[in-house]
Amino acid sequence: MTQENLLIAGAGPTGLVLALWLAKMGIHARIVAKSAGPGTASRAVVVQARTLELYRQAGLTEAVIARGHEIDALHLWVKGEKRARVPFHAIGADLTPYPFVHAFPQDEHERLLLDRLRQEGVEVEWNTEVLACENVDEIVHVSLRKPDGTEEDFEAAYLIGCDGAHSRVRASVAQDFPGGTYKQLFYVADIEGRGEAFDGDIHLDLDTEDFLGVFGLSRDGRARLIGTIREDRIADADTLGFDDVSHRAIDDLKLKVDKVNWFSTYHVHHRVAPSFRAGRIFIAGDAAHIHSPAGGQGMNTGIGDAINLAWKLAAVLKRQASDRLLDSYEAERIGFARRLVETTDRVFTLATTEGHVAEMVRTRLAPVIAPLVMGLPAAREYLFRTVSQIMLNYRNSMLCNGKAGHIHGGDRLPWLHGEGFDNYENMHYIGWQVHVYGQASTALRQWCDSHGLPLHEYPWRTEFAAHGYARNALYLLRPDTYVALAEESGSAKAIERYFMQRELVSDAMID
Repeated sequence: MTQENLLIAGAGPTGLVLALWLAKMGIHARIVAKSAGPGTASRAVVVQARTLELYRQAGLTEAVIARGHEIDALHLWVKGEKRARVPFHAIGADLTPYPFVHAFPQDEHERLLLDRLRQEGVEVEWNTEVLACENVDEIVHVSLRKPDGTEEDFEAAYLIGCDGAHSRVRASVAQDFPGGTYKQLFYVADIEGRGEAFDGDIHLDLDTEDFLGVFGLSRDGRARLIGTIREDRIADADTLGFDDVSHRAIDDLKLKVDKVNWFSTYHVHHRVAPSFRAGRIFIAGDAAHIHSPAGGQGMNTGIGDAINLAWKLAAVLKRQASDRLLDSYEAERIGFARRLVETTDRVFTLATTEGHVAEMVRTRLAPVIAPLVMGLPAAREYLFRTVSQIMLNYRNSMLCNGKAGHIHGGDRLPWLHGEGFDNYENMHYIGWQVHVYGQASTALRQWCDSHGLPLHEYPWRTEFAAHGYARNALYLLRPDTYVALAEESGSAKAIERYFMQRELVSDAMID
């Protein structure tokens, strides 16, 4: 593995995934964290389908699925009665190998990532804080405070701030963090207990007086509670404990709490940094964008940032691309972050706004309409594609081009499967590859072979067309598995032209 002066600040899921993907590509990054060790609370719970798909590249998916559990349904409660059940089981059938909503607490998630990172020979430096950073010519000057209180001056080729909403890296490059803060004060608690709502699913109490969400951490009586705190107690937020918050909604959901493992209060923000890059300094995850917990998007979006940036950093550090490749990170990710903040803001506002109209929508209309809408195949598919992040695309990116069938450059490659057949099986490594559905030309086979570019051919089946594929077309996949080039002709010259125009080469081409 190549030792590079690449510094990652922050060891949450975003920083850990970034370091792990870089290690898988032969780049040893230094990773530091202000905290004393990995988190001990569940925090983010949901791992979306797109994350599970991408995790196949690092051999993480099976472990995440085995250690977590599938959330079967969303239950809506009003005034102590369950008014609706919205099933999630196989909601994304035929769209992805993972057509479900998966729960895997963040503390366990981080431990898994740390274990895999250690296997790659990378250790997190805990109790090590970024004090300041500055771009100077072709390096980044970073001031670090070490565990013993001494300071270290470090010169990094690149610095990536994955250090959360209060990012010191973002602040050091004078980045604003525009957006807003919701007026409500929330509490979060990891608990153990008994009752119908401890079944591993999601339960929401929709009454106006107290919003409460129960998110199953397991099927054996562990759950996370997220609720609102009454306005008359907000002034006491710093000293509040679980016994001090209103238990009306808890009682309505018939929760019997036996043990509180963690409790905290917080405000919810919706903010996006104006830029994700300043010279050789980048920000990702919560350092770049924060939003409400609606839809379980935050952690997954940070992981998506990390995987998008990792292969580009590796290519530049290996001299396989110019530094301008890194401009595509912000171009591809910031628009999605802005749309996500807008969407979750609308959903969260509806769920927590007070007033007669909002109460009527939540308590009377939502329990009736939600099951009906989810019963419509088109609506169910659209919702799953959106929440699972499999709809995300980079069609407008400078790195993506062409169209073959209904598939554009920048799209997530549609999943195909059948008896003994799965086109995602060849996405178990991080690198460029070519797919042909039908038969590749002799010229394309020879070009890929001479350039060391993996070529996967799938004998044509009539059902491929229904998924958007064009027969005998080529689909060049980026190292993050998105379609870089969709070329109807299947011509090898199109691939050659793609790499030359963007001054790119793959690992295989130079090995």
